[in-house]
Amino acid sequence: MTTPAGDAEPDEMLEAPEEEVRSDFGMRFSRAIVGPLTRLIYRPVIEGRHNVPKSGPVIFASNHLSFIDSVVIPVAAPRPVRFLAKSSYFEGSGLKGWASRTFFRAVGASPIRRGAGQAALDALDQHQKMLEQGFAVALYPEGTRSLDGRLYRGRTGVAFLALQTGAPVVPVGLIGTNEAMPVGATLPRRKPRVHVRFGAALDVSSYGPASSGKARRLATDAIMAAIHELSGQELAGVYNEPPAHNPLDRIKQALPHERR
Repeated sequence: MTTPAGDAEPDEMLEAPEEEVRSDFGMRFSRAIVGPLTRLIYRPVIEGRHNVPKSGPVIFASNHLSFIDSVVIPVAAPRPVRFLAKSSYFEGSGLKGWASRTFFRAVGASPIRRGAGQAALDALDQHQKMLEQGFAVALYPEGTRSLDGRLYRGRTGVAFLALQTGAPVVPVGLIGTNEAMPVGATLPRRKPRVHVRFGAALDVSSYGPASSGKARRLATDAIMAAIHELSGQELAGVYNEPPAHNPLDRIKQALPHERR
């Protein structure tokens, strides 16, 4: 696989709104230090950068295979990308805590407390605010990493955001990140090379309003189909549910409900 000639141009920095100027140093640090270092380690093959809108809100919807996905996407994208990371990455103390906070802020991360219910709604709210400010955000419709390499069904939060804000969705197919940094590994591997594929931007507005459960489901399925075409993964056909820790959780998972 080769990188199209149109994708070889230098990354373009976009002007941030005034309220986000304080984060400009972090984004510059990411591109000046983290970007070249990541490219050196993972040697990513990047395709389809010309498919990414150069301005305005955009949602990167990607498959999720490894911890490094949230590093690879901002490095590969032709514009700054913001995403939510679990709050524990920002709460450590001492030198290690400072290094973690600095790194994640550098690659465009903001802290969020993970979980269902209100925590999930808070995450959607944060993403919506970033999109309304004209930023690019990255989400994983599967909800969590795939431990077996298969592509799981998408949750409808990504479609809600696209329908609610009108932001186009750029599907992303990541290949090899799970082998470059498997679950539990502390150091990256140089082989095989990581591939990042940006697909054509999707306008899902034709499926209906964000208030429609059917529209959210259809839009999500269309997004996942585009991701599947890019990643070539085997389809799991089910949701990537976390293990149920008690009988009540097992009952909740068995009942029909919308996965955000």
